[in-house]
Amino acid sequence: MNFPLFIAKRIYSDKGDRRKVSRPAIRIATIGVAIGLAVMIITVSVVLGFKHAIREKVAGFGSHIQVYNVQATGYPICINDSTLAAYEAVEGVRHAERFAMTQGILKTDEDFLGVMLKGIGQEYDTTFISENLVEGSLPQFSDKKTKYPLVISKSIAKKLRVKTGDKLFAYFIGQDDVRARRFTICGIYQTNMKRFDDQICLTDLYVTQRLNGWDSLQCSGAELLVNDFEQLKPTNMNVLRELKGQTDRDGNTSVSYSITEVYPQVFSWLELLDVNVWIILGLMVSLAGFTMISGLLIIILERTQMIGILKALGAGNGSIISTFMYYGIMITGRGMLWGNVLGIGLVLLQQYTGIITLDAQTYYVSEAPMELNPLLILLINLQTIMSCAVVLLLPCILILFIHPARSMHYE
Repeated sequence: MNFPLFIAKRIYSDKGDRRKVSRPAIRIATIGVAIGLAVMIITVSVVLGFKHAIREKVAGFGSHIQVYNVQATGYPICINDSTLAAYEAVEGVRHAERFAMTQGILKTDEDFLGVMLKGIGQEYDTTFISENLVEGSLPQFSDKKTKYPLVISKSIAKKLRVKTGDKLFAYFIGQDDVRARRFTICGIYQTNMKRFDDQICLTDLYVTQRLNGWDSLQCSGAELLVNDFEQLKPTNMNVLRELKGQTDRDGNTSVSYSITEVYPQVFSWLELLDVNVWIILGLMVSLAGFTMISGLLIIILERTQMIGILKALGAGNGSIISTFMYYGIMITGRGMLWGNVLGIGLVLLQQYTGIITLDAQTYYVSEAPMELNPLLILLINLQTIMSCAVVLLLPCILILFIHPARSMHYE
């Protein structure tokens, strides 16, 4: 029989204990652990959800890896079906697609606005735009013909006071002339990423190629989607090795950039969130530890007579310390149980109801994004129980100084 564990269970399950101080101390310690663990789970879930939401928005406009002409982004490169197949054959790449960019001015009878027109073909993955479409529908994008479709953002539509189905002219300034094209608004999207929503419009690849004076193989570049974002850097290195020493039909050399290199300020900002997480985790573990120390200290002081009797009966200091360590871990475990229920429950509530809303102009999302990661939750629980077990040794040191004869007369 494990004597310390047996005594700890009896103390923990003693419902007849009417001690005026220890019971409230136990409740406070339990609540402290529960709140600390719940806050840690919610914090990690919010940061994970927020980072992934912003990351997906940025990658939705620029994919994970972009391939450009090594001279500059304004110079075209030639990309055919075999080139796309070669990109997709690179380890870590799951999809490759072409795009062509050009600048223009959208004009209505009352206003005008400078935009960046992005032409995409039939192979383009439109999942991201479809998920963020708020009005209308996406056309079948093509690189062979066009009806001049246009997909604009909600902010652009608001500025120009247009809606789906409206037609408007766009003007493009060339080297020697100004060309006009009449577009039909097919869809309106909203991502709440101001830097993209205020500029990017989508149309057929055929349109932007012709406006730039390019043939059917010339594009601004290619966008590559990867299988695992965590392996973005090595995948980009694989792409660079594939591009090294190769030239296109016109003798141009290409180079690739990861999305973290194209938008370093965004991803540097997201990395700063990790610092906040560590600070909050440290504070919450400290909260749980201090409440457990104070709670167990009160319990030991109130059970001084019991400790004296156990010592008089031959129990060693190690055995008695183990008893109160078991007792403290039982209290911690109960607090962790309620903390998991509270933390995971609130995260699931937000995921299914979106009850907590945010200012999309400030936070780029309209609802607080939360993401449950079972492995991280398990690690947080292990960290909490281990930290509490270590700090519980501090009040147990008091047991070493309790003398059996004097403590048995303690009132």
